[in-house]
Amino acid sequence: MDPDEPPAVPSGKFGTPGRPLRRSSFLIGFTGALGVLLAYTLYLGIRNAGGILVLVVIALFLAVGLNPAVVRLGRWGVPHGLAVAAVALTVVLLLCGGVVALVPPIVTQSGQFIDQIPSLLDELRRNPTVNDLVERYDVVERVQNAANAQTVGRALGGVLGGAQLIFGTVFRTLTVLVLTIYFLAYFDRLRSLGYSLVPRSRRERVQLIGDEILAKVGSYMVGALSIAVLAGATTFVFALIVDLPYPFALAVVVAVTDLIPQIGATLGAVIVSLVGFAADLPTGIACAVFFLIYQQVENYLIYPKVMRRSVEVNEVAALLAALLGVSLLGVVGALIAIPTVAALQLILREVVLPRQQRR
Repeated sequence: MDPDEPPAVPSGKFGTPGRPLRRSSFLIGFTGALGVLLAYTLYLGIRNAGGILVLVVIALFLAVGLNPAVVRLGRWGVPHGLAVAAVALTVVLLLCGGVVALVPPIVTQSGQFIDQIPSLLDELRRNPTVNDLVERYDVVERVQNAANAQTVGRALGGVLGGAQLIFGTVFRTLTVLVLTIYFLAYFDRLRSLGYSLVPRSRRERVQLIGDEILAKVGSYMVGALSIAVLAGATTFVFALIVDLPYPFALAVVVAVTDLIPQIGATLGAVIVSLVGFAADLPTGIACAVFFLIYQQVENYLIYPKVMRRSVEVNEVAALLAALLGVSLLGVVGALIAIPTVAALQLILREVVLPRQQRR
């Protein structure tokens, strides 16, 4: 035993650790190969579980945004479990309200279209030009040839694919909801566990910066929801004034799309304007003018006033983050882009820049 080597410290019931292994070339190569294999296995696991990881990220984001409501109810004397249940029930009611607002119009419009198919066919048959085209190009024979087993199989596959899409969406929604409730119930424990993984010498500073990031994310969620609810309520009142069909459903669409940074408000305006133009030309023009004015008010008056106290993000950085988030994670990336940039901006200002200044 080398006299210069410090004595081993006993580790309790498992005895004293032995001397470290010698650093041979074989051991170094084997360790490197094992590290590469482990990294590749980790990459495959992340790639295969990408869908579940996206759901976990969404649930964490929602839990961080909803936790201030749980904390506020706790300050009012509500027990923690009851506060989590109340917040979760509110989210479920809002989700059910959105589904109730959107599904009946879709079903009704589809039923009306199916009912009108015989009358549309009769009108086409009475048209001499259409009859001439049918006879000239043998449309009836082509339709009969197309209606074979292969076509029926493709249609059935499309129906099954649509059913799979619906059930998959319901499953993902329930998964996010359940994960969000669990994260809300154990939010303080998870946060303490995350901070305990940091070395003790840096734990206090990391905790202060981490709490500030969580506060910014929560403030952003509250501000974004407030702006979205205001946009939906304003659209609902306007739809009632101009007598648009299904005003509540259109208000829900505008509120949901308004949560998407940069492009969401324009998307909702386009959808409602198309519905207005489908009704009649003056209503469509009124919808376009209304959203043009409202978006200016929201962009230059409402949004800055609401977000000034929550997150302070450069407009160029916000736009680039939204575009990058859409390219990486779709709508989910666009939703978490702004708070992510705010968090990175805080870390850059408090950690990276001071460290570079001391060098």
